Amino acid sequence: MQIKTYHIIFAAVCFLLSGMGMPLCGQGRDGSPRVFLLDAKTLSERKKNLSAPSLKPALDKLDSEAKKALAVEVKPVTAKTITPPSGDKHDYMSQAPYFWKDPTKKDGLPYIRRDGERNPEILLLPDKTELSRLVNTVQTLALGYYFTGKEEYAERSAKLLRMWFLDTKTKMNPNLQFAQAIPGVNTGRGIGIIETHGLVNIVDSVGLIGTSASWTKNDQAGMEDWFDKYLKWLTESKYGRDEAAAKNNHGTIYDVQVASFALFTRNSDSAKRVLESSKQNRIAKQVEPDGSQPLELARTLSWNYSTMNLGGYVELARLGDVVGVDLWKFKTADGRGIRKAFEYLIPFADGKKKWEHKQIQPLVGDRLYNQMRLARHKYTDDAFKSALAVSPEPPADARERLVR
Repeated sequence: MQIKTYHIIFAAVCFLLSGMGMPLCGQGRDGSPRVFLLDAKTLSERKKNLSAPSLKPALDKLDSEAKKALAVEVKPVTAKTITPPSGDKHDYMSQAPYFWKDPTKKDGLPYIRRDGERNPEILLLPDKTELSRLVNTVQTLALGYYFTGKEEYAERSAKLLRMWFLDTKTKMNPNLQFAQAIPGVNTGRGIGIIETHGLVNIVDSVGLIGTSASWTKNDQAGMEDWFDKYLKWLTESKYGRDEAAAKNNHGTIYDVQVASFALFTRNSDSAKRVLESSKQNRIAKQVEPDGSQPLELARTLSWNYSTMNLGGYVELARLGDVVGVDLWKFKTADGRGIRKAFEYLIPFADGKKKWEHKQIQPLVGDRLYNQMRLARHKYTDDAFKSALAVSPEPPADARERLVR
């Protein structure tokens, strides 16, 4: 495996520091986990108080889920039977979910768009499904290791990470050149970049197993090298530039990924620039003074996309906390901001006020309540508290009680 000079030096420094009894490079300076979307302080506090009766149900359930995750099989990108146009199965490949055969054409080409309706053909290309399985499995194992200290969880998590990102026989190439292709139209699109949104949880999972004997200095350096290359592709490729220019949720999630990966690869200045620019490029341009998000309301799943994009804002704000950029309280002169986006959606979450926009699936209020709980420590006024009071609290065994 080739690792650039910086990461070789980084690995050597990590080795020296660990030998001197100083925190490993997979941890924060105070020994807390090196995470970005998760809150390191909260994790450390929960870990110190695991004996509290209120946390036992959540800990027991997490331990049970981690045990099950040990047996989950995750296949690498090289396992697919269809070869990408590049001829290299290490390249990730997927098909656009909302495009279907044209019934008026004998061969069905080119495919036509049916927004919000998923074509089951996408399952013939398994990379997206396997990536999602990887993210969920690794996250469960990593959290299981962090809170229980069971090495078997970290060992399995590390093995999966090496398989997907480091092993030369199975690793994914750090690009999304062939994601969300439309048959008869193209072999990939910048829009496909949203499919690696889950990788923001992978970099946090790496931080959770940073103290494990199963995670080596070379593993850490190799992961940072992979994400450094992927970040370069995201910011310099045509598809990356296309997604950066997106005016809807795709642009928001693009910023989440770029900022998260920049932090993981120790480019905090780059992350800070992205997050500062998100104030005007994302929030100010996408949110109206009344809090509505017109480009998301135009979709056939308008509630889903409005809450998803708001979820992206919340993630940006949480990343902003890491580098001192306050997106929670950012507000334009005419009132556009994250808080206003919450205010627009809140009246519809409990079903008492009718959602007037197109929504071809049932409206699920939990999509919003989950984000409100993430924001409750920032919006502490009575109005927000009252709105949150009508939402159901997570069950006693919810993982959320350990990480939030």
